[in-house]
Amino acid sequence: MKTGKVLATAAAIVALACGSAMAAPTGQINIPSTDAKGLKEVAIGVNNYAHFSTAADAGANSYAIGVTTGLLPFEKIKLEVGFDYTTATIYPLTYNAKLATAEDALFSGMPAFAVGGYNLGTIKAQNPQDIAYALVARTLPVVGRLSVGGYTGDKDALVNADGKKDNTGALVSWDRTITEVSDKLWLGIDFLSGKNANSGVGIGGSWAFSKQVTLLTGVTFYTEETNKTTFTTQLTISLP
Repeated sequence: MKTGKVLATAAAIVALACGSAMAAPTGQINIPSTDAKGLKEVAIGVNNYAHFSTAADAGANSYAIGVTTGLLPFEKIKLEVGFDYTTATIYPLTYNAKLATAEDALFSGMPAFAVGGYNLGTIKAQNPQDIAYALVARTLPVVGRLSVGGYTGDKDALVNADGKKDNTGALVSWDRTITEVSDKLWLGIDFLSGKNANSGVGIGGSWAFSKQVTLLTGVTFYTEETNKTTFTTQLTISLP
C-alpha cells in the first residue's frame, strides 16, 4: 500500500474513533505481549477508549498517539522503545521499553520472555504509573498463545477506590490468529489483576488490512467499580 493510501486510511479511522489510552508497548488489548519490534521497524499507534456510560463520573474520553521502534539487529532477542502523547491527562507524555526473546530462541520448546516498563514518566510531580512487568509465553498447537506474568507500579499512582495502594498483580492473556477464517484475523483476551485504574478484562479482535495497517477493536470490563466499561479502537501503522 502506498504511503498516501496508508495515511488516508489512518485519518479516516481516527476521525471515527475516540477514547482514553495508556502508553503502550507492543501488546494484546490492554497489557503488553512478548512481541517486540526489530531494528528499523517503526509502528505509529493511535489507541482510543470511549466510555459506554454517559454518567458524569464515567471519565473523559481521550486518545493516545505514540511511536515504537526496535533497536537491536537480532532475530531472537529484541529491544523496543517508544513514547505516547495522551489527551485528557495531567501527564500527557509517557514512555515504554521492552526487552524480549522469541520462542525457541535457545532450544526447542523454550517459551518467549519479556521484561519492560510502560506508562513511565520523568516528572515525579505528575505522578506517572511507572509500571514494570515480566512475561512468559508459549504458543500451543490449535489452542494459540498463552501468556502469564506480573507487574508492579508506583504506589501513589496505582490505588483503589479508597485511595489505598494497589500497585502489584498478575498479567494473563490468550491470543491466536484465526487462520481457519483468514490469516488477517486475530483474537485475544487479556487480564490485569487488582482494583486500580488499569485492572480488568479486555476482549478484542484485529484485522490486518495490509502489512502496514492493522485495526483492533475491543471492550474492556474494569474491576475497579469507579471505572466504566469502555470500547477501544487501536490503529497501528507500520513503516515503511
